[in-house]
Amino acid sequence: MTVRAQRTANDYGVLVEPLTGEVTAWRNNVVLARSTRARVMYETRLPPVVYFPKDDIRADLKPAPDHRTFCPLKGTASYSDVLVSGETIENGAWHYPTALPEGQAVDGFHAFMPGVASRIEYNGKQLDTPFGGNISGPIVDWLLREAWTARTAEELISALGKKLVEDGVAVCRMSVLIWSLHPMIAGQNSIWQRDKDEVTSRYPSYELLESPIFKNSPLQHVADGLGGVRQKLDTNPDEFNFPIMEDLKEQGVTDYVAMPLPFSDGRINVLTLASDHPNGFTTANLGLIFECSALISRLFEVFALTSNATTILETYLGKRTGARVLGGEIRRGDGEVIDASILFCDLRHSTRLETELGRDAYLSELNRFFEVTTEIVNEHEGEVLKFIGDAVLAIFPAGSDREKACRQAVASADRIVQRLAVPEENGNGIPLTCAIGIAFGEVTYGNVGSKERLDFTVIGSAANIAARLGDHGKVVGHPIVASKDVADEADCGATPLGAVELHNVSDPVEAFAVSVCPAEPSD
Repeated sequence: MTVRAQRTANDYGVLVEPLTGEVTAWRNNVVLARSTRARVMYETRLPPVVYFPKDDIRADLKPAPDHRTFCPLKGTASYSDVLVSGETIENGAWHYPTALPEGQAVDGFHAFMPGVASRIEYNGKQLDTPFGGNISGPIVDWLLREAWTARTAEELISALGKKLVEDGVAVCRMSVLIWSLHPMIAGQNSIWQRDKDEVTSRYPSYELLESPIFKNSPLQHVADGLGGVRQKLDTNPDEFNFPIMEDLKEQGVTDYVAMPLPFSDGRINVLTLASDHPNGFTTANLGLIFECSALISRLFEVFALTSNATTILETYLGKRTGARVLGGEIRRGDGEVIDASILFCDLRHSTRLETELGRDAYLSELNRFFEVTTEIVNEHEGEVLKFIGDAVLAIFPAGSDREKACRQAVASADRIVQRLAVPEENGNGIPLTCAIGIAFGEVTYGNVGSKERLDFTVIGSAANIAARLGDHGKVVGHPIVASKDVADEADCGATPLGAVELHNVSDPVEAFAVSVCPAEPSD
């Protein structure tokens, strides 16, 4: 479906007119510019702006290449510092090097930022705008009253796209790129297409950001703070030489806009819109979207904040524990008493490894240890609660199945020892060894700590016994040592080690050495 007629959804407008007679811009008693060829731009919600030809500016202008702003109607503005009477006014003037259709009448002209010119003289006349000071219409009403009910970012972009089409805006494709706080995923790029009436979300990795595909895209241009992109594909195809423009043109796109969606933390996200109307976007409709972009940005920021909070909690606390904290268990003492298998895994010979390998190589191996342990625990329905130096504390909640929790803990321990024994391909070429202790019992699973700094962890004798059994395994030469109840429930053919005295454990503990299966061959 191609929208062939666009209604004026609001009264947004841009108008440029020549000023007859002499126009002079003053800063106190110094002339900044004087011209008989000046022009004035009127734009909705903005005061009139006088533009002077470059040749008629008396003040010195020094380009400021690090500062740009974007308007989808007029283009990306470049700025200059204004040097006058020994004073430097940073970013005091702007112009549009490659003006878009609504701004082409001031192509080659410069304007001064508010306050730079103390007064502008023009035949004693007052410059009044012919446009209203505000915009309104169905889209504005929807953004203010209903958009907040969307439950996901995908639902919001789909509803926004449909609303724009319903109100006569010929948008055929829209996307939103939101940066994330995730250790592996750079962000979320959701794309809505009118004809398919669907939203597709992609999750680019940090590696993808280094690829030519991204580096040569409008998304990179906008995210780098270089302003927005407006490409009328039938009028100025050489302004932005992005490969995607040819692809969009083949799909019938006539007009393309990528504009910044800044978040409150300063990150620059990106909103893109494409039109398939023969004349592209109208001034009124594109002005409407640009004026509403700040509100649109805040709506998407809500979802981003929730996603980032979830990601951070899952990354630092684990998926299950993170969900509990996000669900409201945030006060000291919040938690519950549960039965669980506790696994404590300690990397062996850390000091020697750091000395022999050096700090960087050692950290690489330490991260491999953590990654292998976490991956295997997750595969066996457990959860890593924390990294303690060069050790891992994991939990396998029993619920109503005590046997399963013990079996999963023992199976995890066996797989961890096997995997670490195989040197990582393209790594440092060394096997890693560890000491694992497993115990079962009743523990408190919840928040402990000070008023200002809490830790979601497990407290109970089982956690202490698991750590001490691991230490005992180092002494007797067994990589996995479990308590009797774990060995019995897991039925793993463990070897009795007798009742052993453990540090800070009041009564002797019946310990069992768990046999490790032969290491799996590497691929």
